[in-house]
Amino acid sequence: MPRLAILVVLMCLLVNGWCNSAFASKHPAARPTATPTGDALLQSAYTHFYDLEYDKCIEEFETSLKADPENPTLINHVLQAELFRELYRLNLLDTTLYAREGQGFLSGARPENADSKVRERIMKLSDQALAIENSRLQKNSDDIDALFARGETRGYRSTYFALVDKNSLGALRLAMGARNDHEHVLKLDPANIDAKLVIGSDEYVVGSLPLAVRLMAGLAGVTGNKKKGLAYLQDVAEHSQSENVDARIALALFLRREARYADALKDVRSLGKEYPRNFLFALEEANLLKDSGQGLEAIAAYTNVVAKAKSGGFAQPHTELAAYGLAESLRGQKKYQEALEDYEFVRDSTQCSRELRQRASLAAGEVLDILGMREQARQQYQATIAFDSESVQAESARKWLKSPYRGA
Repeated sequence: MPRLAILVVLMCLLVNGWCNSAFASKHPAARPTATPTGDALLQSAYTHFYDLEYDKCIEEFETSLKADPENPTLINHVLQAELFRELYRLNLLDTTLYAREGQGFLSGARPENADSKVRERIMKLSDQALAIENSRLQKNSDDIDALFARGETRGYRSTYFALVDKNSLGALRLAMGARNDHEHVLKLDPANIDAKLVIGSDEYVVGSLPLAVRLMAGLAGVTGNKKKGLAYLQDVAEHSQSENVDARIALALFLRREARYADALKDVRSLGKEYPRNFLFALEEANLLKDSGQGLEAIAAYTNVVAKAKSGGFAQPHTELAAYGLAESLRGQKKYQEALEDYEFVRDSTQCSRELRQRASLAAGEVLDILGMREQARQQYQATIAFDSESVQAESARKWLKSPYRGA
């Protein structure tokens, strides 16, 4: 089941989650009608969202919602921003967790610092939106606006279930429902290019699964084709006015998984120029340089991200993510002492997720072994196990406690 759960995260996080839900800007029926400045206010909120300024974003979305409280699209705006403020706070928007399999990000317990009040708010908003959407669809099952909005609502709720609640089965059901809603939209309106965003991402992710898993998914009615998925996303990126940013985000990650680093870098760099205060876009550029084997360039990029974060150039930067990437790049260039300092910074960060701190602790132990500092390395391995004794990192730490790490 873990590989099927990856479908949930990639489809919902990178499509339903990152997107700004700008469907309202193209469909008059979805716009707030009581506020003459509604469109300008929504555009301002979208900018705050992409700049990771979630508090300002939510404030402006809520103002729009007050003018039209029965509009499910506007409810989805608030829902999305509330959800992603929490995911960002929990360090669950680190793309490294989703770019590769085997990271274990879907296993284990609910994040220890997840906010129960935020969960209650997310469930309340999604219930509110679904009630309106289902009511409209009972009257007219071909209501395109209601179908599109319900697909988004299901996607946001699925994302929370998968990443925070660790409820993979519940998340998968919702994710499949989101795709079905948007497929219905595309069937009713083949020119509705925005609906291809969810469908294309789903096609790619399912198409990326091993054959045996794809066959199992097919029995559940989930099918996919990587080539078709990428083509759908490219179509959205090139021709959609409202969803092109979201398609480029999804493409960047999928191209990273395909090792098409030059193409992914092109997308990420263009996003970074449009939203220079977005810490995650700048971080992703450095991640891509590292993954593509450009070690020295990656070190320079991570160093710049850390410096800009410290100087206030980003909105709410999670500097520890860049520090971890920098440590990995320094280690790759055999700059072990410098790498150790950054691993220790991440390990000791109070803003960092337990999973990332554990990875940093294990890596610090390995570097200490390489430097011949065996006793200090053993202390790091013991600390790694203390974080979570059932994790993959803990398993490696127990192995290196028995015999020193010698390097890959």
